[in-house]
Amino acid sequence: MEKIWNFLKDEDGIETAEYAVMGALVVIVAAGAAVLLGQAIDTSIDNVTTAING
Repeated sequence: MEKIWNFLKDEDGIETAEYAVMGALVVIVAAGAAVLLGQAIDTSIDNVTTAING
């Protein structure tokens, strides 16, 4: 338990590995958002097209 507490209290600078992990998480979240928004936009355009054509 002491090791975990020391790790949480550690205020040293961020190391390269931590930057890599953080960057990978940002890329994964951005890609997921793009996929989800892409499908929502496609559905909205299809709904508008259907409403216009009638």
